[in-house]
Amino acid sequence: MHFIHTADIHFGTENYGFIDTKTGLHTRLLDFRDALQQCVTYAIAHQVDFFLFCGDAYKTSCPTPTQQKLLLSLFLQLYRAKIPVIIIVGNHDHPLTFGKTHSLDIFAELPIDGFHVVNKPEKITINTRNGPVQIVGIPWPTKSLCSLSNHGLTNTQISQEITRIISTLIKNFARELDQSIPAILAGHLSVSSGLFSGSEKHALNGNDPVFLPSQLALEEFCYVALGHLHKHQIINANQTPPIVYAGSIERIDFGERHEEKGFCDVHIEKNKVSHVTFKKTNTRPFVQLDFNLKPEIANQTEYLINEIKKHEFIGAILKITYKLAPGQKDFVDLKTLQQACNAAHYIAGIHAIRHIQHQERRSQAKLEMNFETLLKEYFKQKPELQNRSNELIEKIMQLKNE
Repeated sequence: MHFIHTADIHFGTENYGFIDTKTGLHTRLLDFRDALQQCVTYAIAHQVDFFLFCGDAYKTSCPTPTQQKLLLSLFLQLYRAKIPVIIIVGNHDHPLTFGKTHSLDIFAELPIDGFHVVNKPEKITINTRNGPVQIVGIPWPTKSLCSLSNHGLTNTQISQEITRIISTLIKNFARELDQSIPAILAGHLSVSSGLFSGSEKHALNGNDPVFLPSQLALEEFCYVALGHLHKHQIINANQTPPIVYAGSIERIDFGERHEEKGFCDVHIEKNKVSHVTFKKTNTRPFVQLDFNLKPEIANQTEYLINEIKKHEFIGAILKITYKLAPGQKDFVDLKTLQQACNAAHYIAGIHAIRHIQHQERRSQAKLEMNFETLLKEYFKQKPELQNRSNELIEKIMQLKNE
């Protein structure tokens, strides 16, 4: 059995770009569309048994009609190729409000076979070209999904309770599996030992339900497919079953500029994973150039242009920083610098980094001090006037008296 595992498409991420004049669409939306098209084209060319998407199709739970049309048209290519598509609902796809429809529910309502949307924990069996496969699907776990209320519980306690409920459900589903048929755990979840990308490090300080690898890597499964973390990684290398994050298909921001993006090509033989291959997508490069402008540099703009020419940034999203010494003046001509970088797809910013000068603590002025004492305290903070302080205080006192 052979399938594709992908996640975190994030249609709607439209930072660092502009409107394409040929299509009327944002260039970053086109980048994400092209990345997903590479996944779909590969799946069709290799006639995979199914396509497993583990959540976060959109940036928000309220995608535009344009974003919805793009996703639907790409997934319909898989339908026409008779490749079943399993869709796990992620946190970005869910409105997090009880009763509201999530952004992927449309695929469950289509009057055609081939789309399987998992919006609650469940076990489904999919018939493929090479026989049946069991999927235990776990969407992003919410309070409403676990029938939890806020009464008497802190946010941390709620997250811990969600983790307990979901891990128990996974164990119960595992006991019900037919061991003669391959079984995959697919979810949109956080694992305790997972590595976050730059764009999502804020999640480390949140109250996401977090699972231990031992709560997911149960022996009844041959593969654990996850979405949510944007960095591709195998959590438990050289162990069975492997816990795998496919990662996002395109870069979100400069925190991910050094990461490769793509999807996973997975093969199963005799109910065990024989190999997992990470297939890189051709993504938009993010290039950050950092320079140090030393005080002896006569022409700052010319120096930066010459240094920039040493780097490859054609078609890239470019950010430039230059560091100035304490007290050094900034003579960089930003307009000339931007013109020298016009081969970039988009210039995210050109930033001067200045040395932060720490302010010395001032002496305290107190209400009970008389005017002359206050003047003496003031001049203590003015080293350049120390030699004349007594004279100046005398003159000031004369003015005051007059």
